[in-house]
Amino acid sequence: MNKTPAEAAEFIMEIKETLKDSKNDVIAAVPFVDIPAALTASEGSNIMIAAQNMHWEEKGAYTGEVSGNMLKDLGVKYVIIGHSERRQYFAETDETVNKKIHAAFKYGITPIVCVGESLAQRDANVYKEFIAGQVKAAFEGISADNAEQVIIAYEPIWAIGTGRTASGEQAEEVCCHIRNVIKELYGKDTAETIRIQYGGSVNKDNCAELFGMADIDGGLIGGASLKVKDFTIIAG
Repeated sequence: MNKTPAEAAEFIMEIKETLKDSKNDVIAAVPFVDIPAALTASEGSNIMIAAQNMHWEEKGAYTGEVSGNMLKDLGVKYVIIGHSERRQYFAETDETVNKKIHAAFKYGITPIVCVGESLAQRDANVYKEFIAGQVKAAFEGISADNAEQVIIAYEPIWAIGTGRTASGEQAEEVCCHIRNVIKELYGKDTAETIRIQYGGSVNKDNCAELFGMADIDGGLIGGASLKVKDFTIIAG
């Protein structure tokens, strides 16, 4: 929950210049009210715009919610689903995550699906089973063709906004595990095609190590994405 529409537009105008030669896919996930301004500011650039959430229904008595149909009409191509903060503060569940993934594909929007364990689950050494359960629940009823389009973001809850980051080896271990779960569900080709990111206090100093890992295909960037210079280093 950062930046007014004017501030978001200014930020995107800056990064579309600093990242104009980037070979990476760059997506800015902005608050709902910022989406129109962000889309306008990103025109003619390699910056794509995502929503931070969506509802699974097309319309109805869901005051305060936004549907996939509304996002599609604006021209949004991506949406974050199941972010840990949505799960923690707004009662997001594996079931609602799955419903939202189905709805996203219905409207031609690519879901960025978040999974990750708490500190208690990591310390109890049950994090692999927990994350496998999240992945399997999220992909329930999703076809192989759609599955390979999903972007999965592994974000350990204990490393979000805490300044504490998973080591490259810890992040790689889980991203590799997620890829193996996808392989179990859909086969080798889908597992190799799907993008798996790491998110959790990624910054300009640790991004090279994290992104250099074999099974980490990019990052879901939090606080560092609000700083043009830092984000340019990370996404460049």
